[in-house]
Amino acid sequence: MEPLDLAALVQAMGGKATPLGMEVPPQALIPAVTALREAGCRYYLLCTVTEVAAGFEIVHGLRDLERDRIVFVKTSVGKDDPRVPSVVPVFPGANWFEREMLDLFGVVFTGHPDPRRLMMPDDYPGHPLRKDFPMAMPWGYRPATEPGAP
Repeated sequence: MEPLDLAALVQAMGGKATPLGMEVPPQALIPAVTALREAGCRYYLLCTVTEVAAGFEIVHGLRDLERDRIVFVKTSVGKDDPRVPSVVPVFPGANWFEREMLDLFGVVFTGHPDPRRLMMPDDYPGHPLRKDFPMAMPWGYRPATEPGAP
């Protein structure tokens, strides 16, 4: 196993370097995580989504246990069609992380082997961690109108 040349990988994927890893376009996500796995990042840490003005930022965390290194791979998608390739074929441990992000943010991971809701009921309307989610939804968080009100 050769040392990871992150700068060369970023350039090959058409991405850009970040302080903790790289940002790649959605179509380069699978080649990037595959290359990282082959370079020693064999432990899948996490998947998280952040809603920003332009859409969603999806971050996958990978760890190289032999070199004690963590690399974060970020990609972004728009709000109009929040689809990104699933990394489950490369890292099966991403399964529930991606299902959770689909359930709570509505980001669709194309090619996911089991795209069912994970946390919310199947008939739950919407995605509760989106900024446009109405707070008065049934089963949702309803803030008290005044302190101490039920």
